Amino acid sequence: MVTNPYAEHVITQGSDVRIEYSNVKCSVRFALFLIGASYLAFGQFETGEVRISVTDVTGLALPSTLTLVSESSRTSRESKTNDSGQFVFQHLPFGTYHLTARHPGFSPYSTIVDIHSAVPRDIHVQLNIKTASTEVVVSDTATLLDPHRTGVTYSVGSQQIGEQQSVVPGRGLLDLIDDQPGWLFEGNGVLHPRGSEYQTLFVVDGVPMDENRSPAFSPGLDTAEISGLSVTTGNIPAEYGRKLGGVVEVTTSQDIRQHFHGSGEFGGGSFGTESGFLSGSYGWQRSALTLSASGNHTDRYLDPPVLGNYTNTGTSSGIFAAFDQDLGEADRIHLAIHRRQTSFEVPNENLQQAAGQLQNRNAPEDLGQAAWTHQFRAQALLNVRAVVEDLSANLWSNPFSTPIIAQQQRGFRRSYLNANLSAHKGKHTFQAGGDAIYAPVTEALQYRITNPFYFDPGTPLSFRFLDHRLDREQALWAQDTLRLGNLTLSAGLRWDHYSVIIHDHAFSPRLGLAWYLPRADLVLRFSYDRVFQTPALENLLLASSPQVDQLSPEVLRLPVPTSPGNYLEAGFSKGIAKKLRLDASFYRRTFGNFADDDVFLNTGISFPIAFHSAQIRGVDVKLDLPVWKNISGYLSYSHMKGIAQLPVVGGLFLGSDAEGVLGVTDSFPISQDQRNTARARLRYQVRPRVWVAGAAQYGSGLPVELSGDTDISDLETQYGPQIISRVNFSAGRVRPNFSLDLSAGVDLWKHEKSALRLQGEIENLTNRVNVIDFAGLFSGTAVLPPRSGNVRLRFEF
Repeated sequence: MVTNPYAEHVITQGSDVRIEYSNVKCSVRFALFLIGASYLAFGQFETGEVRISVTDVTGLALPSTLTLVSESSRTSRESKTNDSGQFVFQHLPFGTYHLTARHPGFSPYSTIVDIHSAVPRDIHVQLNIKTASTEVVVSDTATLLDPHRTGVTYSVGSQQIGEQQSVVPGRGLLDLIDDQPGWLFEGNGVLHPRGSEYQTLFVVDGVPMDENRSPAFSPGLDTAEISGLSVTTGNIPAEYGRKLGGVVEVTTSQDIRQHFHGSGEFGGGSFGTESGFLSGSYGWQRSALTLSASGNHTDRYLDPPVLGNYTNTGTSSGIFAAFDQDLGEADRIHLAIHRRQTSFEVPNENLQQAAGQLQNRNAPEDLGQAAWTHQFRAQALLNVRAVVEDLSANLWSNPFSTPIIAQQQRGFRRSYLNANLSAHKGKHTFQAGGDAIYAPVTEALQYRITNPFYFDPGTPLSFRFLDHRLDREQALWAQDTLRLGNLTLSAGLRWDHYSVIIHDHAFSPRLGLAWYLPRADLVLRFSYDRVFQTPALENLLLASSPQVDQLSPEVLRLPVPTSPGNYLEAGFSKGIAKKLRLDASFYRRTFGNFADDDVFLNTGISFPIAFHSAQIRGVDVKLDLPVWKNISGYLSYSHMKGIAQLPVVGGLFLGSDAEGVLGVTDSFPISQDQRNTARARLRYQVRPRVWVAGAAQYGSGLPVELSGDTDISDLETQYGPQIISRVNFSAGRVRPNFSLDLSAGVDLWKHEKSALRLQGEIENLTNRVNVIDFAGLFSGTAVLPPRSGNVRLRFEF
């Protein structure tokens, strides 16, 4: 374990800095390591596939229509086989599926398919000539529960992804995640799973992304690109690591379908919002090429600190290309690249707007990946994936900015390689794997103070900073899942090594149990996860550099350590009347070196810090109705209590903030300590082509941290009386928030796989003033949108 050095109190003189961000080549030694790593194993990230062939009783191929449905994973797919009667459903979340095959003049075939391994399932379907006595007896309700999953995973299907979208560009995916139990937003779409700060792992088409993916930090995915979404907060598989507050698996890849098909979407709405998306794919017998492009503009990109919504325009754009090729029965390759970028203004407070401040940010991202899959035999699969990602974030301010003019350029180029061997033998499903990260990181910052009143005495009026480091991380893991009738046991072990500012490593066991009681239609679950969480990379070098010691006579600068944690969870999933599913999870999480963040002076630039420890406990409950007659929807509730314990063990503290944070043992609510959160959505299919839906969400309010000498009248001048009225200063919390949303859609035209759809949304129907956070930018004051709406037109072919 890394120990903390003593605090340093020094003043030095800064020098001029000029940054030129350049590509840094991997060393020969690291390249050799990556080559060797390809012989390790790499995970398929909780997805599998089904290979289907359809014939008649004589063995003659029958081109057929296939339907694959799982109510537990909220997956519904329909496609047609090729002329040889074959088709492959790919990227299927683990679960139980109902497969149906149909051909005119033949009786339908229906069966249940179990997908809990990356090793493909081969299914031969034999259709018989239709007779009067033939009927299909298997129904989708048989897939309502997954009896073999040792942790609850909340899945969002393609229908809900397409219908439940945000009126704010770039927020659609984040809103869908935030709808799940245990998750909540702070300002500007920053996700917090069960109270964790900066500990969300996104896995997009098998590529892990552990950096902050909120709109203020990096480009996001357009929901029109997404075909599937799964969210996990308990019993996390061993192949996941580094950021483990919660895991979000996103699927954009599609099955290989022959000929030309695609989709497009265009819309507009409140705050001058405009959006567009186009995608086209052409499939051959064994290959497919996909191209897509998207663009958005809005005059309300971030959650502003005041109702005036000053300087808040934002644009985003992206292009994507992918190529898939089946090289034979045993080999497949996947190649993909994307270029995404966001550019936006930082919203002003009242005083900043009066001064004429204008701050801009942008965040370009380039990513390329290559994956190769080889099936050695019917029960073993090897996957190797290489990824290169280049992500940067920049900030610049005009001369009228107050109280500080800040400029920043930071970024990294990450090389990532992993490999996985998955095997299925009898009662065992086994995975073993490893990965490696090599990422040169560059950070530069310069500021000039324009109003010293807001800073501690002795703070230099100007400052320049530049630093480079290497992020080098490696991991190995193995996991086995054993099925003994209605009892499922999973056991995994992961080893991590981390090296940026500090060097650390750890072993992390993962254990899970599921016991299925068929008569009660009930699955009981218990799990234990040991996690090893790495510090957030955003401005980590700034918070750790001796260059910042010149900023104050009093400086506390401690290296930010890794955060070990222990997750305990017990719960159940219960089928009700074969229509409803009730999921309940009771959890307790304890952390050492609990990760949080702070803001650098008054720049709005955040960096990681850590407290001695934290304990988070709570319960998540969700009642899900996949479909009953014309109705579907869900109701969820989360109760959480999070307490952190001082002293500070990592991060940067200046001036008065550096006093009294070492040696004290006080406890306090974590900044995500919202005790009660409830959400609901109800959808009604009015006619075969017309639907309406309503959604509501409630939050009891986050803690407010203010100094004892704060003047409320000064806050009213800064933020406005309507904002101040939404804060309960005596209770130390933001007052409860509530939002009621409505949406509706109609299929204007539909023919086989082609459709033209019109959809509209209205958010915050009651026009309530909802304050999320208070007192500070980015991690501080943020106001949710007032009543707003949009209309979108979507076509598929």
